[in-house]
Amino acid sequence: MRYEDAVAELFQAPHASFVAERKRLAGELKAAGDKAGATRLGKLNRPPISAWVVNQLWWHARDAFEAMLESAERVREGDLAASGAHRETIAKLRARAAALLADAGHAATDATLRRVQQTLAALAANGGFDPDPPGVLTEDRDPPGFEALGIGAAPVPEQKPAAAAPKPARDHAKDERDARERAEAAERAEAAAERRRAEEAEARRRAERHRLEAALRTAAGDVETRTRELARAREAVAKAEQALAQAQAIVADLTSRLDQS
Repeated sequence: MRYEDAVAELFQAPHASFVAERKRLAGELKAAGDKAGATRLGKLNRPPISAWVVNQLWWHARDAFEAMLESAERVREGDLAASGAHRETIAKLRARAAALLADAGHAATDATLRRVQQTLAALAANGGFDPDPPGVLTEDRDPPGFEALGIGAAPVPEQKPAAAAPKPARDHAKDERDARERAEAAERAEAAAERRRAEEAEARRRAERHRLEAALRTAAGDVETRTRELARAREAVAKAEQALAQAQAIVADLTSRLDQS
């Protein structure tokens, strides 16, 4: 196995299985003689759920993903008419991300989908996954702004300054911190939900095992009862056959005596 193939397989694995798959694939690389590749693979971080599903969009919705990148390229080249199509491709990918999350048993929360959309916008602005390989994000991306796609604000006619006091400058660092905290809170909630699902599945497994064990005990007891009944029936059949033989012998004797008289 090549290192690149191991990376591609790892980042297509279920989110909950990432660590186990990383260990398994690193072991395969090491066994194949690629110790350096095994070490590199072992250092790859598990992405947050929002980045994980963006990776899945690349692996499993390639046509829609490439359509987004192509529309972004057209906007960067000055085709402002393509901006609507570009927004539509991102909206379709967001909807596909929600479906992928649901199919994988994850909650498609608004916070997660916002991070997905922001990462998609960042990749579109960048023209791809660089510096990461395609489909191998280990963290979310933040878009640099609409100007990076060539979508500037519409020109505003000159007006005299209003007498009102200027609006305070927006604290972008705080916005980023808040967004990061919301994403981390959503990821913690998703991890807790995963633990609950695992605990519920284990409880169902134990309950099913107890039910089967009880059914087995009942069936085994029934077998013992039927075995005893069969033994008694066989004993009764043997006695009946013996009685029949005796009766047949008496009939034969009496018939013989009658014929001789």
